Amino acid sequence: MISFCFLLFISLSAIQSHGLDKFTAAVYEHAVILPENSITPVTADEALVLMNRNIDILEKAIKSAASQGAHIIVTPEDGIYGWIFTRETMYPFLENIPHPEVNWIPCSDPERFGRAPVQTRLSCIAKLNSIYVVANIGDKKPCNISTVGCPEDGHFYYNTAVVFDSDGRLVARYHKYNLFSFEGQFNVPPEPEMVTFETPFGKFGIFICFDILFYKPAAALVVDHQVDTILYPTGWLNILPHFTAIEIHSAWAMGMGINLLAANLHNTSMRMTGSGIYTPETPGPYYYNMDTEHGHLILSELSAHPRNSSTFFTPNWSLYANSIGQYSPGHNVFRGHLFSDEFTFTELTEPQGNYTLCQKNLCCHLTYTGMEKIIDEVYVLGVFDGLHTEEAKCYMQICTLLKYQITDLETCGLPVETASTKFNYFSLSGNFSSSFVFPEVLLSKINLAAGMFQVLPDGRLTSLSSISQEPLLSASLIGRLYDKDPIH
Repeated sequence: MISFCFLLFISLSAIQSHGLDKFTAAVYEHAVILPENSITPVTADEALVLMNRNIDILEKAIKSAASQGAHIIVTPEDGIYGWIFTRETMYPFLENIPHPEVNWIPCSDPERFGRAPVQTRLSCIAKLNSIYVVANIGDKKPCNISTVGCPEDGHFYYNTAVVFDSDGRLVARYHKYNLFSFEGQFNVPPEPEMVTFETPFGKFGIFICFDILFYKPAAALVVDHQVDTILYPTGWLNILPHFTAIEIHSAWAMGMGINLLAANLHNTSMRMTGSGIYTPETPGPYYYNMDTEHGHLILSELSAHPRNSSTFFTPNWSLYANSIGQYSPGHNVFRGHLFSDEFTFTELTEPQGNYTLCQKNLCCHLTYTGMEKIIDEVYVLGVFDGLHTEEAKCYMQICTLLKYQITDLETCGLPVETASTKFNYFSLSGNFSSSFVFPEVLLSKINLAAGMFQVLPDGRLTSLSSISQEPLLSASLIGRLYDKDPIH
């Protein structure tokens, strides 16, 4: 007779081999408590008091997520100590974070790598709640000041994401490679790190905030390492019309064909809000709120292997655009700026139309019907093919249908958050020179158009019938030509 223990062994082995098909993910948008003065040095104990105040809040969110069945939770970049430090004032907030290969559970052995109260507390929270915890802290690594590149204070400081598994074990450590403009307190690692780890519910990768705009590590984790889900702590400053957190992050998940767990900071004075759990097929649950200063927890059940879905496909982004003849560019073609990029625009003046508009090597095609235009609102088709240089140098190709806020058509386009104009239908496409294209549709008052559009195999972004009920801010295809970026 086959023993019960043998059957149990076989059952457990099958689970470990094949894993879970579904899992529950959580992200927490945190209104971080900032230091009173981040340019005045404090002691390590004083720094720990501030960090523990933030961890107290994060712990409540983690416990809530775990009690609702979450397997993993992501918390934001800078969510434990804030931002805008100097080298001197940053030091007390840092800990030595070892490589995960050391097989360390800080909760069980807190002094193994020196003083590590933050890692110990995060490890214990993960262990006590049986949940994977993703957090952002600072790593310090000593170096010989006589070595080329070693800072004068004898340490490298890294903006670091860590992951503790449900046993409290450190299973991932990632040093941010693409630093933002006010992160001068941190160092850039010598090479971008490709950090992945396996779980019973899929293969995960991790990077931080600004990294998402570049091939390494962001796109490379998907293309070269075949991850299923990206963990994404961020401190994202929203910039319209194309770079609010919820639109660009949901678009990236769709364009790359993966799950993206995006946890943003919440600070309205810095235009920081916008977190979500995004999949290749739908934007998923998200949070965007500029009216309060409170944190917010989001949960969602996800496919552990989204590319295994029978409905998943990779579009040929230029197929349709290369197959059609030239439409009219319209009668009012002009130049204008969005986020410092010079676009070519044409104004939409009729209730329906077919337009083609080109800049350099990119031609964008728009078909639309039933535009219920409000008299004082201007809508345009825009095209950009060039090097974006504001905050980051990255080569982009953009096709966009949007509400254009103007004083006159020759002035720069201004950010706009509300609209009243509706469309019965639109189709947007372009002859992109890249396979990395990210589809965005944004509605009035900064809302995602979940279930209101689709991407076809031939590269068209088309609306569904439900779009006719909602005022449109923008619909865009954002192409990235990573091979034309300047050398890092």
